[in-house]
Amino acid sequence: MVKKILLILLILTLAQSKEPSTLLQQNCLKCHTEQKIPSELVYRRYLMKFSTKERMQKSIYSFLKNPKKENSIMPQQFFLKFPQKGVLDLNDTLLKESVEAYLDFFDIKKRLELEK
Repeated sequence: MVKKILLILLILTLAQSKEPSTLLQQNCLKCHTEQKIPSELVYRRYLMKFSTKERMQKSIYSFLKNPKKENSIMPQQFFLKFPQKGVLDLNDTLLKESVEAYLDFFDIKKRLELEK
């Protein structure tokens, strides 16, 4: 009985983690989806370059405060296909929360499954 309850809770938790939060949807994914910007690709580039969540947060936050091609980790060819990011109209607190939600949503550790 306890195993069934734990299994149900685990399934519900996994199902909820695959849905983006409202904050993330409004502040990030809306534009990424409309402009067909591959969010997973952007996340992977940050992960490969900075490797820790804290360093990724700091770098993304810094870029969003001053979104210029020179401050981006994306190659110059990326901007031939996708538009340059405009300045977000968010206060620092909302911006930090949005960056954290973005990193949590695309976190690859949450997508790993271990064999039993």
